[in-house]
Amino acid sequence: MPFPIRTCVICKEEFELKPDKPGFANRCLDCSTNDETVDPITKRHMDPEDLKSSKEANEARRAAMRNLLYRKDS
Repeated sequence: MPFPIRTCVICKEEFELKPDKPGFANRCLDCSTNDETVDPITKRHMDPEDLKSSKEANEARRAAMRNLLYRKDS
């Protein structure tokens, strides 16, 4: 049984979608491995002030969702 032929969404080249292929099903092997090298660059180090502000924002977001979900409609 032949493997399905897919077209890569990044480089537009055709490739065979084989089982246990690392990466995404819509990307060729080269583009999947190149994407993994970009991830450490996009992740940035957060200093304590950024962590505190994001923590406070997450807590406020959780509280707002909790109020919306569980408030009594009188």
